[in-house]
Amino acid sequence: MARDLTAAAGLPVGNWINGRRSTDGPVHTSVDPSTGEVVGTFHSAGRTEAEAAITAARTAFDTTGWSRAAAPRAKAIHELADNLAARADDLATMLSRENGKLLRETTWEVALAVDWLRYSAASALTQIAGRAAEPAPGLYFQSAPEAAGVAGIISPWNSPIVLTARAIGPALGAGCTVVVKLPGQTALTNALLGEVIEETTSIPSGVVNLLTEAGNEVAPLLVSSPAVDVLSYTGSTEVGRAIAAAAAPTVKRLSLELGGKTPLIVFDDADVDSLLPLLVGACTLMNGQFCVTGSRVLVHRAVADEVRAKLSASLQSVQVRPANDPASQLGPLIDKAAVERVDKLVEEATSYAKVLVRGGPLEDPALEAGAFYRPSLLEIEELDAPLVQQEVFGPVQTFEVFDDEADAIRRANATDYGLAASVFTGNDLRARRVGREIRAGLVWFNTWGLLTEHFEEAGVKQSGYGKLCGPAAIEEFQNLKVYATAAPPSTQ
Repeated sequence: MARDLTAAAGLPVGNWINGRRSTDGPVHTSVDPSTGEVVGTFHSAGRTEAEAAITAARTAFDTTGWSRAAAPRAKAIHELADNLAARADDLATMLSRENGKLLRETTWEVALAVDWLRYSAASALTQIAGRAAEPAPGLYFQSAPEAAGVAGIISPWNSPIVLTARAIGPALGAGCTVVVKLPGQTALTNALLGEVIEETTSIPSGVVNLLTEAGNEVAPLLVSSPAVDVLSYTGSTEVGRAIAAAAAPTVKRLSLELGGKTPLIVFDDADVDSLLPLLVGACTLMNGQFCVTGSRVLVHRAVADEVRAKLSASLQSVQVRPANDPASQLGPLIDKAAVERVDKLVEEATSYAKVLVRGGPLEDPALEAGAFYRPSLLEIEELDAPLVQQEVFGPVQTFEVFDDEADAIRRANATDYGLAASVFTGNDLRARRVGREIRAGLVWFNTWGLLTEHFEEAGVKQSGYGKLCGPAAIEEFQNLKVYATAAPPSTQ
C-alpha cells in the first residue's frame, strides 16, 4: 500500500493532477486547532494547477471510454471505497488533528463516506436506462441519460472526506470526470485522499484530480471555466450566491448545499429527559460547525421552564477539550479567528437577548493556544434578531418559546434557510402535520442528525438547490438525451 513519503519526510505534500503528484505552488502550513502547532506543509494550488487539472479532466472525458462503460465505473468506485476503508484510521486521525473534530466523529465520517461510495457504484449500474414509447403510430421516442461532462466539486473543511465522497461518487457513477477543490485547512487529509485515488488503479489518469487551495484562484476558475460542465458546492449561502452569479455566463448547472439554521421544535408532550442529549448534541457535534447544527431550540411554553433549566445545566457541563482527548465532548473551532467571530456575535446578542449560558473562549492556561469555545445559550423573542437569522457556525443556540402549533411553524419558517428541522412530540399525527408545514428539505421526527445514502439531501429557500445522496444524486451529473424516429408513411 502506498504511503506519502513526502509527508513522512516532513516535506510539503502536493496535489493530484492527471494521475501524478504535483509539487508546484507556494508552500503553506496546516495547523492543529487544538494546540496551534503546525501539522505539516503543503503546496497550495493556483490558477496554473487548476488549468492543468481541468485540461486533464476534459481530455479524459473527451478521449477515453470512461463515460460510456458503466461496469468499469462501478468497479472503480467499489475499489475506491475499499481503499478508503483500508485507510480509515489514517484519514480519521489526520482529519481530527487538522480540523479539530473528535476522533469518533471523524471515524463516523470516513465510514459514511465508504457507504455513500458503494451506493454510487450501484447507481452507476442501475441508473443508466431511459424510457421508450410510441406516442403516436409510427413515432418512436427513446430517452437516455448521459454524463454531463467535467464536474467541478468544491468541498468545505468541516467534513471534507464525506462531502467529497457525496459528490464524487455520483459524478463518477454518471460517467463524469472531476476536479475537486479541497480546503487548505485539511491539506494533509487531502493528501491522504490523493493517495487513496493513486491506489485505485481502475480509475484512469485524468478522471479524478484533487487540488488543495489556501487562496482563491482554483474555485473561481472551476465556476467560470466553459470546460467545466457542472459544479457541486457545499458551503455558505454568501459564497453560494457569488457562485451562482459567476456561473451565469456559462449557464453551468449548479448543485448548491448552503447554510442552515435548523430549528428543534419541542412540544409539551415530548419526553424531555430522552431528547435532552439530542438537543446538546445538535449544538456540539462537529464543534457546532455543521450545516444542520441545531442552532434554534423552540419550546412549548408549558415545558419551557423545565427545558430551559435542564438544557442550560447540560451545556454548562460540556467538557471542552482537545480533539484527541477521550473525555472531550467539544473540540476546538477551526481557528482563533472563528473563536473571535463567534464570540463577537454572542457579545452583540447580549444587548437584545437574555443570557442563559454565556460561553466564550476556554479559560484554561494549558489550552490557551487552541481555538476552544464554550457553548452559549441565549433566550430571544424577536424573530428578526441577528442571532436568530444568521448562521453562526459554532456551538451557540437560541432558546425561543412558542404557544401553539401555528406559532411553532411561524417561528420555524422565519429565517431564509430551509435545510433541516426536528420535531419532538409524542403525537405522530402532530409530527406529520407540523413537518408538512415546515419549509425545509429534511425534517426529523423525535431525533436529529440522521443521514443515509439511500435518501436525498436537498435544501430549500437560501439553503440551496440540487440533490445529494439517494437515487436522484446521480441525475445532478447527467444530461437526458431524447432520440426520435418516424417510420415511413407507408409502414405506419
